[in-house]
Amino acid sequence: MTPVTALEGKPVAVFGLGGSGLVSAQALALGGARVIVWDDNEHAREKARAAGLRIENLAAADWRGLEALVLSPGVPLTHPAPHWTVVKAREVGCEVIGDIELFCRERAATAPGSRFVAITGTNGKSTTTALVAHLYRSFGFPTEVGGNIGTPILALEPPSEHRVHVIECSSFQIDLAPSLAPSAGILLNVTPDHLDRHGTMESYAAIKARLVAKADHAVIGVDDDISARIAADLAASGRSVTRVSVTNTSIADGIVRDGTSLVRRAGGQARSIADLAGIGSLRGAHNAQNAAAAVAALGSLAEDLPRLQAALRSFPGLAHRLEEVGRDGKVLFVNDSKATNADAAEKALLSFDQIFWILGGRAKAGGIEPLRPLFPRIARGFLIGEAAEAFAATIGKEFPYEFCGTLEEAVPRAAAQASASGLDQPVVLLSPACASFDQFPDFEKRGDRFRALVQSLLEQSIRRPRA
Repeated sequence: MTPVTALEGKPVAVFGLGGSGLVSAQALALGGARVIVWDDNEHAREKARAAGLRIENLAAADWRGLEALVLSPGVPLTHPAPHWTVVKAREVGCEVIGDIELFCRERAATAPGSRFVAITGTNGKSTTTALVAHLYRSFGFPTEVGGNIGTPILALEPPSEHRVHVIECSSFQIDLAPSLAPSAGILLNVTPDHLDRHGTMESYAAIKARLVAKADHAVIGVDDDISARIAADLAASGRSVTRVSVTNTSIADGIVRDGTSLVRRAGGQARSIADLAGIGSLRGAHNAQNAAAAVAALGSLAEDLPRLQAALRSFPGLAHRLEEVGRDGKVLFVNDSKATNADAAEKALLSFDQIFWILGGRAKAGGIEPLRPLFPRIARGFLIGEAAEAFAATIGKEFPYEFCGTLEEAVPRAAAQASASGLDQPVVLLSPACASFDQFPDFEKRGDRFRALVQSLLEQSIRRPRA
């Protein structure tokens, strides 16, 4: 854990005692702050009480004299309306911050020169975070990874000159971190998202831009107009910027994708620095962008090309994100349960041909209509969950499909049809384009079930007598 000494002796309130909130309160207490905590949920309060924290109903508390309110990122700061704790804090001039801000202050006080890589973007954050951490570890650095990807930032080891912190940041977390100034900041892309929490696209984009605004070195994907403008404005202000692109091989300075290669362009010269061919965990244009950004974040370390190539090839990827579960003969099984909407599923469909597609669940707005241009890639569909009828209506006669209801039905049917298809590279792909909540508590449980079903089929295949 990282003790937060920056608020030693100061009275601090913490609201929201989920994973990051509880850890924040403990880190503040460990650093000597006078901490009071509250959560509307009784179970959360009991956990905090068991951890030795002081529980106080903030609705009835005297806010005068409080140094700061540490707010859980899941609690509204501005939209659709400021949470009541935010209103009370502002009435008395109490600052409202989050756990990323607490880490930044501790780093500034104790190890300002330490390596701190912060990553954001509408899509690709988690894969890029995991890849950056993997690359640094491959280069021999003690590396802590956390933030929005899972482990709360203050649960990690403290910042130090010999340690690297690789942190995924959501827009909610950035909004609560006014002094965020990483040694390397990565902004992958900006497309509409979370407008219910940020009000307008302009506000959302401005919050994303804060992650790179004070970075020693900014790495920015420039394949969307908003991010390209952020990169241009930052470069014009004299900041250090590396642009990355998978659609424009002619940018003057940066890292681009050319075929399967990552190419560094600088000073009118172009040099291939890595080849992504055959790396299943980095398949597809979106992962080429993730890889280019991760390589850029390494700085001069990436000049060791043999070590860089080996590190990229050894990247295992993330569970439930184009995760290769196994292979039976020519049939590849891929778990992309994280694809809970059409935009996410698009990345998987663009990564393969000859797809035996398992899709469905609880549909999001727009369904799968945006995926129509990719329907020619589908050999056959296997429909599950609440969305089956609606998805069948969208598919029409574009490709053959069958109703399966559940994964237990869909996986063996898809495996059998793929095996019998005679195709060269058939892929059984779970990329539901739906939330999981009709049949599973989360996409992880859905992906775990798919993986277990596939592994059972593979074990049966091994035991099956061969002709």
